[in-house]
Amino acid sequence: MAMELSWAQYQAKGFGELTLQWSGRGLRNLWFSNRVPADIPGKREPLPTSWERALGRYFLGKAETFADITLDVNHGTAFQQHVWTQLRQVPFGSTTSYGDLARALGKPGASRAVGNANGRNPIPILVPCHRVIQGDGSLGGFTGGLSWKRKLLRLEGSLSA
Repeated sequence: MAMELSWAQYQAKGFGELTLQWSGRGLRNLWFSNRVPADIPGKREPLPTSWERALGRYFLGKAETFADITLDVNHGTAFQQHVWTQLRQVPFGSTTSYGDLARALGKPGASRAVGNANGRNPIPILVPCHRVIQGDGSLGGFTGGLSWKRKLLRLEGSLSA
C-alpha cells in the first residue's frame, strides 16, 4: 500500500520559503527554497494550523520545541536516526560540535559520520542540524546553505551579527 503524502509551502518572513511534506505519521521532509525537488510527491494542501503557528513563533525568535509536530523520520538508517534524535537535545540558542555530538552518541571517532548524518537530515530546523558547528568554531556545512545557517543561528542568539 502506497503512503499518502501531502505538502505545503511556508513563507518564513525575512528568511525565505520552506516546503514541508508529511505523511499520516508526521512531518517527513523540509526543504529550503534552493533544494525543493522538481516534482514533489503528494498532494498540495494547506499547512496544518498548529504547525504554521509553531513555525511562526520560531521565526519570531521564540524558543520552540515543535512538540506539537510529530516527525516521520523512519526513512533513515539506524545511525542517522540516532544522530537525529540526539540533535533534538541541542537546545535553542546553543551549539555543539560534530565531535561533541559523536561523543554524546558514544562514538568519539565518528565526527565525519555525524556530519554525513546531519547532511542527510530530512527535517532541518525541527531536527536542528544548524546548531552543529566545527570544533574550531567555524560553521561547517548546511543543507540549506551557509546563509540560512547564519540566519538561523543569529535568530537563536548563538551567533553574533
